[in-house]
Amino acid sequence: MPLRALVVALSSRVKVHQHSSGAARGAESGIGKSVAGNTSKIHMAVDSFGLPFHFEITGGQVPDCKMAPELVACILDVEWVIADKGYDSEALRNQIVEQGGIAMIPRKENSLKGNDDMDWGLYKYRHLVENAFAQLKHFRSIATRFEKLK
Repeated sequence: MPLRALVVALSSRVKVHQHSSGAARGAESGIGKSVAGNTSKIHMAVDSFGLPFHFEITGGQVPDCKMAPELVACILDVEWVIADKGYDSEALRNQIVEQGGIAMIPRKENSLKGNDDMDWGLYKYRHLVENAFAQLKHFRSIATRFEKLK
């Protein structure tokens, strides 16, 4: 595959250490409350070689589909954008098509449209971003998130 012909987007939660809270007011901490307690979420896009080229850090309570337009906006000259069900929205699909790409995002179970247009063989390339997160979480500072700021 040519470079940037395939982009995979996904997010992963990172548990925040108990001493990382309490940053100065007005500073962006990227720490939020979720079911698991204090967490951060890393939204990342990788290219067809599994190399990350854009990421955003938000609080753990931020849904994937809210950050997806920012991830897709930084992507240029792609054929396919692959993401999981958390990124399922018609607005995102339209944005991908406007940028000249094809969305390979499975629809949620409560969707009125089916997944007839999904290429499940191509969807398996989502493992590229899973592998990037696995390598990223080997670093202690990311796996435990001690930093108070983004």
